[in-house]
Amino acid sequence: MTEDEINDLVYKLQSLLPEAQRRSSAGRASASKLLRETCSHIRRLRRELDGLSEQLAGLIATMDADSAEAEIVRSLLRS
Repeated sequence: MTEDEINDLVYKLQSLLPEAQRRSSAGRASASKLLRETCSHIRRLRRELDGLSEQLAGLIATMDADSAEAEIVRSLLRS
């Protein structure tokens, strides 16, 4: 992989991170800082997903399995 290709990937990664997007007008972050921010962002997203999964499991547990709402949830989970 060439240095230009790496720089292009770093730029693309920077555009995906909320913290990096706010800073993008001030210049580019170092690749190592960007990778640290990426790891932190992924960890935050995983924690958020775990929390949302727990909430969804709790909601599903309170539903009547044959209700229209339960069918909607099942169809959303399949897609």
